[in-house]
Amino acid sequence: MSEKIVTVTEAAAFQIKDMMKENEEEGSFLRVAVKGGGCSGLSYGMGFEQEVNGDDLQDEQHGIGILIKKEDAPILNGVKIDFKQSLMGGGFTIDNPNAIASCGCGSSFRTATAVGTPEEC
Repeated sequence: MSEKIVTVTEAAAFQIKDMMKENEEEGSFLRVAVKGGGCSGLSYGMGFEQEVNGDDLQDEQHGIGILIKKEDAPILNGVKIDFKQSLMGGGFTIDNPNAIASCGCGSSFRTATAVGTPEEC
């Protein structure tokens, strides 16, 4: 990817590397994806993958290889993945400038061009 579609902060990268180590996934890629579902129609997916598919865009940030399907790129363009620590624990946050609606849980969204498949909360 010549320009970054998804930005992974240093804090998120540190947490992802920790999770890779715990799950014996060192050397794997981080796949960032969009799938149908959630109360607003779309939800995010993140996971580890060994193989690059023919329709994947590739990037590397903070020593982590990132994979995104070409079809997900327009929806994920400009997304920032961060990791926030608080007294209640920690978690990944995903900031998507393309989202025009999201649900209270924060894990479901829709964009002006992609409504997905909304479900009951």
